Amino acid sequence: MRRAVPPLLALTVAMVLADSAVVTLALPDILRNLDTTVGQVAWVLISFNLVLALVAVPTAVIFGRAQPRIISAIGIAVFAGSSAACALAGSIEVLIAARCVQALGGALALVGCLELLVAVYGERRGVTVWVTAGVVGTAMGPVAGGLLTEAFSWQAIFVVQVPCAVLAVPAALAVRAAPALPLDRHRPAIRPNVTLALLSAALTAALFLLVLLLVDGWRRSPATAALAVSVVPVAALASRPLARLLRTPAEVEVAVGCFLIAGGLAGLAILPSANLAWTVAPQALVGLGLGLTVDRLSSQAMEMRLPRMHHAGWTIGARHVGVVLGLVILTPVFTEDLQDAQVPAQEAITSLVLDAPLRPEDKIAVAEALGQELSEQQGQVPDLHRAFATADLDPAARPAAAQLERDLDEQLERAATRAFRDSFLIGAGLALVALLSVLASIVVPPRRVRS
Repeated sequence: MRRAVPPLLALTVAMVLADSAVVTLALPDILRNLDTTVGQVAWVLISFNLVLALVAVPTAVIFGRAQPRIISAIGIAVFAGSSAACALAGSIEVLIAARCVQALGGALALVGCLELLVAVYGERRGVTVWVTAGVVGTAMGPVAGGLLTEAFSWQAIFVVQVPCAVLAVPAALAVRAAPALPLDRHRPAIRPNVTLALLSAALTAALFLLVLLLVDGWRRSPATAALAVSVVPVAALASRPLARLLRTPAEVEVAVGCFLIAGGLAGLAILPSANLAWTVAPQALVGLGLGLTVDRLSSQAMEMRLPRMHHAGWTIGARHVGVVLGLVILTPVFTEDLQDAQVPAQEAITSLVLDAPLRPEDKIAVAEALGQELSEQQGQVPDLHRAFATADLDPAARPAAAQLERDLDEQLERAATRAFRDSFLIGAGLALVALLSVLASIVVPPRRVRS
């Protein structure tokens, strides 16, 4: 059991921070299964990040004098129970409420596990493990959620968390760590946390909008989308050995990471087609930037600052304030762009139907079926397959209709790609603003924290 304790604690940190984006690829299934609206289902994602952002610092302050193992055990137990409640939720309201409780338990688990990992590994290595686990969890969230949704159901996302969390409770109780007594108070590190928030907002475009483009825009399956976005965590893991090899100063490393994230998001904004291969290079840039920035900034925000839990709370809050900020800024933009793209897309569909090598009566049948599908799927990229499957066509017209369906799908994919372009560019702009804050810290170095 002793050997399993540190990995279980690190897994807990990764699991909690993965939950900030783990449901992204499951949102369409949740929308259908719980018979809800797009606006309501978005709160499954927003509620967790918002609550975690709001309670991270108060939780660290209130429980700063308590035993870390007790804090961790309580938080992990609450997280496990609320995960089970998410899996059993029969309505969107219950699911959102359970997600809020899940975030509260997650906040307790995160700040408590930091102290326990420091007790096991020592200051420097303990903080490094805590930060790295969080980066891996954040990047792996959409991948894990997509694979579980495709293989089983959206409920499986939360079911698998329960046994992991249950095993982590005794692991937390097994570690003896002194409370982080608030005797040596330091002010929060403003610049690293602000940069962290800006980057988290920018990364929302890659970790949230990209998967929506793949699933809702390009009609890829959750499993295919999950494998496609696995480029980000792989590149993030590869960035650390690369950084050690180059041995660049921390500020330069973070500046390069911000630039890479901006470049990757700009690359996603100018994708030439809906071929998944075009997303690999931009995602690799984003992943490398993620690996070079988030852990460095988190370490800078916490380095030599006591009480450690308080400053961990600030970094958690900053990251999830950034996620909420990104969702608030980007969601209306791509939603509006999708609506604006509907009219030209429908005009293109009409033109393709008229030019198709079909008899007039078959064109009318296809047009009527397409019109019904477009009407029923307002506000989203429509799936036109059912229209062709249900249209009353002459058997001899089926090959031409199949070609027309492929042409229409390509037209819709192009329209969806254009609709997400502005959001990706805004994300790139947020990364460049983060870069400016890093450059400002290089020009005007922050004062060292006195011990």
